[in-house]
Amino acid sequence: MLKQIPEFEDEDEEREFWATHDSTEYLDWSQAEPTVLPKLKPSTKTISLRLSESMLNELRLLANKRDIPYQSLIKVFLRERIDSELYKQPIP
Repeated sequence: MLKQIPEFEDEDEEREFWATHDSTEYLDWSQAEPTVLPKLKPSTKTISLRLSESMLNELRLLANKRDIPYQSLIKVFLRERIDSELYKQPIP
C-alpha cells in the first residue's frame, strides 16, 4: 500500500521532504512512462568573474580556434573539471 503524498506549502518544503523520504513508498514507479520535455531549459544564473587579461586573451584564442564564444568554452572547461573532480573521470 502506497503512502499519501502530503500537501506542501512551497517548493522548499517539498524539496526538503523528498530529500529525506524514499519516493518508492509514495509512487509506483513500475507504472511510470518516459516523457520528453522539449521546451525545458536549465536555469542559469549570471555571475561576475574576474580574470587576468592574459587569461581572457588565451581563452578567446582557444575559443576562436574552436569557433565558439569564449563564454561557452569556459562552461565546457568548467563542466569537464567538475565531472573529473566529482566522478573521477580523466580530463580529455
